[in-house]
Amino acid sequence: MSKTNVAKRYAEALFQIGQEKETIDFLETELMTVKEVYQTNEDFLSFLQHPKVEADKKKQLLNEVFTGFSKDVLHTLSLLVDRHNESIVPDMVDHFITFANVAKGIKEATVYSVRALSDAESQEIEKIITTKFNAKQVKINNEIDPTVLGGVRIKVGNTVYDGTIKGKLDRFERQIRRAN
Repeated sequence: MSKTNVAKRYAEALFQIGQEKETIDFLETELMTVKEVYQTNEDFLSFLQHPKVEADKKKQLLNEVFTGFSKDVLHTLSLLVDRHNESIVPDMVDHFITFANVAKGIKEATVYSVRALSDAESQEIEKIITTKFNAKQVKINNEIDPTVLGGVRIKVGNTVYDGTIKGKLDRFERQIRRAN
């Protein structure tokens, strides 16, 4: 089974626990912190992945680093250590957040533009996506992409709306080729 599928299963299990206990928002906050620690501290991840370090020492480190975190998050991290899947934690967190957003009716959109969007532009894009996808809320992540000469490219889930100049020129070129 691929690491992505494993991460998704752990995320789904933790999400179901969160739904039963009504702690999804709390778990999401904790998991974002866990993800940040895993991504910013290479020594931490190296220690957890080292084959000669005993699982008990790895779990002890997790309990010390994440003191005060919920038992559900700590138990999930311990299970991942036991099964030698420490590296999938960031993917698992991303899947958990996706499950949480779907449950809350939140859509995530990535907007690629040549410069940072103004508040008015973000609000306009948010309004359009909310209407188009019948979402309760939209989270916009603005990615600065220097290859975008003008306009924006919006990705919502697996759907991409390309309103860039390059995208328009490419479509125009295809129309010309079809006409010939």
